[in-house]
Amino acid sequence: MSTEFKLPEVGEGIEAGTVVSVLVSEGDRIEVDQSVLEFETDKAVVEVPSTVAGVVSKVHVKANDEAKVGQTILTVDEGAEAGAGDEGAEAGAADEGAAEEADEGADEGAGAPPQRDEEAAERGEAAAQGRTTAAPTSARGVGAADDGERRPIPAAPSVRRLAREQGVDLRRVSGSGLLGRISAEDVLRFAEGGEEARPAAAAAPAPAAVPLPDFSVWGETERVAMSGIRKATVRAMTNAWATVPMVTHFDSADATEFEALRQRFKRAAEALGTKLTPTAMLIKVVASALRKFPDFNASLDVDTLEIVYKRYVNVGVAVDTDRGLLVPVVKNADQKNMLDLAVELGELADKARDRKLGPDDMQGGNLTVSNLGGIGGHGFTPIVDPPDVAILGVSRSRMEPVWDAESETFVPRLMMPLALSYDHRLIDGASAARFLRWVCRAIEEPFLMALEG
Repeated sequence: MSTEFKLPEVGEGIEAGTVVSVLVSEGDRIEVDQSVLEFETDKAVVEVPSTVAGVVSKVHVKANDEAKVGQTILTVDEGAEAGAGDEGAEAGAADEGAAEEADEGADEGAGAPPQRDEEAAERGEAAAQGRTTAAPTSARGVGAADDGERRPIPAAPSVRRLAREQGVDLRRVSGSGLLGRISAEDVLRFAEGGEEARPAAAAAPAPAAVPLPDFSVWGETERVAMSGIRKATVRAMTNAWATVPMVTHFDSADATEFEALRQRFKRAAEALGTKLTPTAMLIKVVASALRKFPDFNASLDVDTLEIVYKRYVNVGVAVDTDRGLLVPVVKNADQKNMLDLAVELGELADKARDRKLGPDDMQGGNLTVSNLGGIGGHGFTPIVDPPDVAILGVSRSRMEPVWDAESETFVPRLMMPLALSYDHRLIDGASAARFLRWVCRAIEEPFLMALEG
């Protein structure tokens, strides 16, 4: 009997990605839980394990192909011999198999966030209705009419559930929220009046990109497909720049004592097999600041006009890799000491560079630290990545003459340039100045974290 192995869910909200490599060939025997595919998502590269055992009779994808959750990856003959006549039966059972797989995925993810269960159920219903949410890519003959099927649906799990109850196809609903986000009211309005019920004030589509000139007129060119990480960066930064009114506040901290402390205790970190880096120490400073200034540990819900205050403190750290910028998240950073943070940061950075970060490693951050001090530069303006409301940029520290009022002379001090970009819808300029000044004081006097943090 032949079975289709379809691409399973690899993370919350991830619907597509790029095939890095296929780890099996036609004729290979595979076992359950054997890795059969390296798959690059918006977050990282993950190995996809098989859920079936047998002999691979057909491989449906190859390296650099775009693939979607629910798309057939392999055809596997589970019996000793596979008859050619099975193919027709497989095609006739494809919709039923997709629905069954969605149900199995929902059972396995019982402890996962609700959104994963909702999306799996939606895919199952789509298959039962003869639709597919895993359309082939344009390289396989897809026309522009398929774009709506491939586009992620901006709707919360509760809205998806309501749509199923009302028998509404969310892909036909125009959202009235920010960036076209679909609300419960949009679903009910559509259910009552269909296409004619779409709100007149739906979010306007993003302006079309300006066509590029023909660069080959001036010389030889080469086109290289973007990696999944680069595609994610393009989407995230475009969304951030279009939706968040950002302001950047600058300050500098006297890091002389901060660096002296790092030098004094770096051997304690080396004994744990890691390095006590300035970034690890800054994570502790930022975590303490987020506790003291809760507005920076929050997110805006524009649809409901509410502020979501988070009772946990997770800090993202920008990591430079050969595949692009990745931001792993240090969870509960306020509950860990600097040595713990140094160990965890080292492990996350290694996983990022080795492309071993899992989706959970990249989610749940409240504020990001981007430290370019090891590369250079006097300053930069980092971009806030919503739903965060702020990001801290750190540039290279350098010795500068600083006036000492007591000795009435200039003394050399190690100054660290800092830049805080923030969402001006929630954070006012004075609040940003106080937050960054407290961070500077904590760098200058680390005991302040124990005293006030």
